[in-house]
Amino acid sequence: MVTGLRNFLYNTGVLSSREFSLPVICVGNITVGGTGKTPHCEYLIDLLKDRFRVALLSRGYRRKTNGFVMARPASGAAEIGDEPAEIKARFPDVTIAVDGNRTRGIENILREKPETEVIILDDGFQHRRITPGLSILLTDYGRLMIHDHLLPYGELRESLRNMSRADIILVTKCPPDLSPIQRRIVVKDMKKAAYQKLYFTTYKYGNPLPVFKSGIYSGDDSGSYEQKNISGVLILTGIANPAPFNEYVETMFTKTRKLNYPDHHNFGEEDLKRIDAELAGLPAGRRLILTTAKDAVRLRELTGLITDELKKIFYYIPVQVDFLNDDRDEFNRLITEYVRKNKRNNRIS
Repeated sequence: MVTGLRNFLYNTGVLSSREFSLPVICVGNITVGGTGKTPHCEYLIDLLKDRFRVALLSRGYRRKTNGFVMARPASGAAEIGDEPAEIKARFPDVTIAVDGNRTRGIENILREKPETEVIILDDGFQHRRITPGLSILLTDYGRLMIHDHLLPYGELRESLRNMSRADIILVTKCPPDLSPIQRRIVVKDMKKAAYQKLYFTTYKYGNPLPVFKSGIYSGDDSGSYEQKNISGVLILTGIANPAPFNEYVETMFTKTRKLNYPDHHNFGEEDLKRIDAELAGLPAGRRLILTTAKDAVRLRELTGLITDELKKIFYYIPVQVDFLNDDRDEFNRLITEYVRKNKRNNRIS
């Protein structure tokens, strides 16, 4: 009732929504976490950064600061949140800022970085005070929003009717071998509007990289670690939906144990004790701890608590977004043409 009334007031103009004089691309979902917003924001930055001056605005969830903060290359999770810190680490030359008030955040970006040509609004689908020029809605293939229910019975933040605000719908975390029949079933069930584009994406996992500079293992050119005689792997995550990551690691190694914490979990001294206990349960020999890029950001802030020996075996696996069914070129063209043509922030539809 609350979200329905709120959306009604915005849809009818009782509550005002602001447009800005440059392209604003919103990336979000209507479910609670776990749809892959960060990798898809990184995909958009990578796509646009060489042709346009890009900025990304996030609210900086679970940070310990308040108000507007412009990220620096050394900014960590405590200052700007783990996801913005992860993005800043990958794109140090791109403007990254956080502010719970997105309107104020964009105003500050444009004041401090007036050369900005496009803004990516991370997790902004429910932020109705801004009217984006292009809205991208994400849904996890493993728990499609069309089969979900409103909180607290399900994980929807708002009614499925609000899918209509999206210009593009991305079905994320799909199996790489998704069949044409499975694809057609999802397209049919999604019941998208004629003006909406629907694409399917998956994850491509890279070679494990050391969380700390003292990492001692490295894979061969194919990314295989089997030749390094790893005796066992501890999978450590603090993300909303660890299942795809866990499954991928388990295809690489036969001897694994898992420690799955809630999303954005702040690791502490007690967690390090649990990690030691889980490692002790793995076969003796050369052990490895594998985590996600987002978790690596928070783990680096424990530098003073983690022993040098433990730092040597902490690794994370980077992920990149890939499109299925040769849709990459069409999606890329749609995004770049929108940014290039829209001097004002008009809706693509």
